[in-house]
Amino acid sequence: MTEQHTPVTETADPLTAPQFTITRVFDAPRRLVWRAWTQQADAATWWHPRGISIKPGSVAVDARTGGHYAYTMVNDADGSEYPTAGVYREVVEPERLVFTWASPGDDDATAPVITVTLRELPGDRTEMLFHLLGWDGRPGDDNVYDGWDSAFDLLEEHLAEGVAP
Repeated sequence: MTEQHTPVTETADPLTAPQFTITRVFDAPRRLVWRAWTQQADAATWWHPRGISIKPGSVAVDARTGGHYAYTMVNDADGSEYPTAGVYREVVEPERLVFTWASPGDDDATAPVITVTLRELPGDRTEMLFHLLGWDGRPGDDNVYDGWDSAFDLLEEHLAEGVAP
C-alpha cells in the first residue's frame, strides 16, 4: 500500500493538491444522514470499510467547531489497529461538516481535510458530497478511496435499517 498523503495547509491550492470526491444519494432524510455523521452510536456502525470493525468503546464525537472526534478501526483478519482522530473546523447543521482526518498526535494544521456537504432532495432523499483534500484517491485504489466508498455502503445499509429520527 503506497501512502498518498500530502500535507495540507489552510492555503493549499485546491487545483493542485491531491484530493478526491465521492458523491452518494441516500434514501433517507438529511437529518438522519447528519446524525449518522455526528452521533457516536451511529458513527460506530459505519465509520469503517467492510472487513474492518470499530474497536468497542473507541468512538468519541464532539461535533462542534473546535470539537474533536476519535475512533479505532480493527482489521478483522489480523487484528491490526488503525486509530483515527481529528478536529471539526466547521459544523453547519444539517448541511456541512469540515474536519481534519489523521492519526492521533499528527499535526492538525497539515492533516488531510474532509468536507461533507448534505443536500436535501425530493422524496426524503439526501445527496452527500464527500471531499478529501490532501490525499490522492481513485476507484480501485485498494486504499483510502475504496475504504471510504465501502464505508458509505455500510452507511447506506445503516440508514436503510430505519434509524429512528
